[in-house]
Amino acid sequence: MRVVTWNLWWRFGPWEARQKAILTELRELRPDIVGLQEVWADERENQAEWLAAELGLHWSWAPSPAPERWRRRIGDHTVDIGNAVLSRWPVVAQRTLRLPAPADVDDGRLALYTRLAAPAYDIPFVTTHLTSALHGSAVRCRQVTALAEFVAENRGDTPFPTIVTGDFNARPDSDEIRLFGGYRTAPVAPRQVFFDAWEYADPDAPSVTWDRANPYVPAGLEPGVRIDYIHVGPPGTGGLGQVRGVRRAGDGPIDGVWPSDHAAVVADLADRADGASP
Repeated sequence: MRVVTWNLWWRFGPWEARQKAILTELRELRPDIVGLQEVWADERENQAEWLAAELGLHWSWAPSPAPERWRRRIGDHTVDIGNAVLSRWPVVAQRTLRLPAPADVDDGRLALYTRLAAPAYDIPFVTTHLTSALHGSAVRCRQVTALAEFVAENRGDTPFPTIVTGDFNARPDSDEIRLFGGYRTAPVAPRQVFFDAWEYADPDAPSVTWDRANPYVPAGLEPGVRIDYIHVGPPGTGGLGQVRGVRRAGDGPIDGVWPSDHAAVVADLADRADGASP
């Protein structure tokens, strides 16, 4: 089973050309489930719906309840922003959580929970987008606390581990990532832990998803960093859901166009109880 997470950079930059590059990359990846952040919609079209139709996937979408700050940045008050899920299997349930944030950094960020009806089991799948303030670690700690509680409430009875994807805007060694994982510090929800899929990657593989090599990343003194994640709960019986491989994608130009200011993360998970994936 192939899982992808990707921040699509909303309607910034040459968004129409970028949208074609995004589709090209996703077609090549052939994902089973995709968690998307900074997805746009207007009165005529929804980016998630368009991608799902082109890829032959089901889709779910959750718009931000407070898009005003985003809209001011592009000078267009008609465009929505939100999170979305694309899935090879039907979306049989969904819920949203508005993440807590103080007024000075609150721009309506969300977590979107979906339950996906795969043939042999349901898959609990969440995608989210945390605050991007460089000084906002304490805010993100509040957000991952709310997120972990939200995940626990919606876990349900299924043998497949919960998958939580998204742009966490946080370094792998940060307090917020340690807190959400729940195995390097006390878990938020009792006994609930998540493994960072990238811990299974080749140590020499390029890992940064906010990369200074990308021309859309603002020039500055900050180093490139990995801030996009696929978190997976402990494998089920027989290794169901175990991470089999992980890598970066969407990390270069396609026909001269970089798809987004973020690279995607791709993880292959065992979809059979014997740990094997076809």
